[in-house]
Amino acid sequence: MAPQLSPRTKQLVEIFFSQKDTAEASQWLEEECGNNLPSCGQQDEYGMERIRFAAIKLSKGNLLKLLKAIDEARMDWRDLLMAADFGFDVNAHENWVKDILGKI
Repeated sequence: MAPQLSPRTKQLVEIFFSQKDTAEASQWLEEECGNNLPSCGQQDEYGMERIRFAAIKLSKGNLLKLLKAIDEARMDWRDLLMAADFGFDVNAHENWVKDILGKI
């Protein structure tokens, strides 16, 4: 079973996506960007945050860009982390989310 979205991931989806796209974005992230990714089989919703945050960041609230980011994660999620500037620092996603959530 794919991990649900963490509370912070849900918040990001609501911030980045329009109300009409929130449910679809959430579904894509849960079903296609979870522990089905390579080497992520044991991850829970919190362990998936770094990858899911990267997909959300790169999507800029656009469903097609989200799907492209998820496709990249399926191939090699490390490339997704690099594209989102989360690849060199394991805490970069934490700093990014604090900045985003601090603005609301």
